[in-house]
Amino acid sequence: MKTKLLSYFVLVFLFVAGTSFTVLKNDTTKPFVIVLDAGHGGDDTGNTWNGFKEDEISLNIVLKIGAALEKEPNVKVIYTRTKDVFIKLKDRADIANKADADLFVSVHCNAHNSQAYGTETWVLGLHKNQANFEVAKKENEVIFLEDNYEETYAGFDPNSPTSLIGLMLLQEEYLDQSIALATLVQNNFTNSLKRKDRSVKQAGFWVLHNTYMPSVLIETGFLSNKEEGAYLNSSKGQTEMAQEITKAIVTYKNSLAMSTEKFQNPTIETEEIENAIETTEKKEYKDITFKVQLAASSKKIDTKSSNFKGLKDIDRKKEGELYKYYYGDTSDYNKIQLMKTFAQEKGYTTCYIVAFKKGEKIELSEALKSEVN
Repeated sequence: MKTKLLSYFVLVFLFVAGTSFTVLKNDTTKPFVIVLDAGHGGDDTGNTWNGFKEDEISLNIVLKIGAALEKEPNVKVIYTRTKDVFIKLKDRADIANKADADLFVSVHCNAHNSQAYGTETWVLGLHKNQANFEVAKKENEVIFLEDNYEETYAGFDPNSPTSLIGLMLLQEEYLDQSIALATLVQNNFTNSLKRKDRSVKQAGFWVLHNTYMPSVLIETGFLSNKEEGAYLNSSKGQTEMAQEITKAIVTYKNSLAMSTEKFQNPTIETEEIENAIETTEKKEYKDITFKVQLAASSKKIDTKSSNFKGLKDIDRKKEGELYKYYYGDTSDYNKIQLMKTFAQEKGYTTCYIVAFKKGEKIELSEALKSEVN
């Protein structure tokens, strides 16, 4: 039992923050299709600061990502644009949907009237505060550059919070997968490139709303920041950002393949894992609580075990407009890893470990730097 369980954990632990993913499309004859979207273009230059142009930088990064992904086996890369042209937001989403894509990744650069800096990756959702609303509004305002935008976007107003509510979680089926990929991207930026982590966030981006697959919008940094703008405008910066985004996408794809194999060739008995949870060697962190996030939903669900495939001790917390459902509550990291595996055995293949310090959610990487009891 120990050898078998350890081998499985070695495989699982190779993935950042213990993240795994649901297989949404299990057609092994079909290549893994990734649509890469370079933000803005043509008449829409996006953010322009100190001579740095968002549309040019985002395109350079996307082309580098695509070149790397095209070398991966069984991968097909589709671009929404490969040159300096204007592409409607709706058309960008249509390209991904018509291709029956497995993933949509949109690359952008941020700006602010301060020296703010850092990376953030967005998934679809209601703006949680005014700042998030302003970011979504700014990206969506490109709609006004399009002909017949009133008809094309059916009365959608980028300046209206009410219109953004209309976008909320039409893509809910893919929300967990989008969050998982976004987390991989942010972790790579933070751990490999030492960029400031501005976290995974949610807002009502039209280009994410209309794509029917896991989708993320990556803000690679602030052109308005003197140092970060110069970095993003450099060949070195663009290459490094592209490499880390590529690595996140490849990890995501490979974990899908691993999940498929796991379901086709199960090797671990649920009862063995449940017993191992109570007998594993302890590794407890001071003032830290680990939980397994099973799902995020706009629906409020009773936490009784029958609603969660027999799992007990389910905790529900409302965060913004979403309810988060957690399994387990322990300061023992070894135990929570086993509990995550148990949850996967029960069918929660998208579950992942989260950390809290004195009731406040913190980055897992930060929690693991804490003092061990």
